[in-house]
Amino acid sequence: MWFFFALLSAVFAALTSILAKIGIEGVPSNLATAIRTVVVILMAWAMVFLTNSQTEIVNISRKSWLFLILSGLATGASWLCYYKALQMGNATEVSAVDKFSLVITLVLAFFLLQDVLTFKTIIGCILITIGTLVMIL
Repeated sequence: MWFFFALLSAVFAALTSILAKIGIEGVPSNLATAIRTVVVILMAWAMVFLTNSQTEIVNISRKSWLFLILSGLATGASWLCYYKALQMGNATEVSAVDKFSLVITLVLAFFLLQDVLTFKTIIGCILITIGTLVMIL
């Protein structure tokens, strides 16, 4: 089941790039990011209330609050940079570099979370890196 949602995530991420590139024309990137963020907030809270998850907010630990807030700050910084890059570059190259985050995530997960890097994972990272370079050079 996780693969289905991961695949949907990839499809929506691809749509995001195309729709954002069209929508950002003539709009300051920071304003475009703010508009997108409001839509995401409304959609996320709608899902919370639809699934009746709002009652769980009192059970969130301080550690979880801290890391969720830090994650939100990282997401905001990522979106601001993504929209600025999208405004300045073409969607294909910007998306290729943006997806390079997978390699960065694997490296950080190895050092910070002690995730195991298998031979297959290392080969995949090398191929993604080469693919990213081919796409942008």
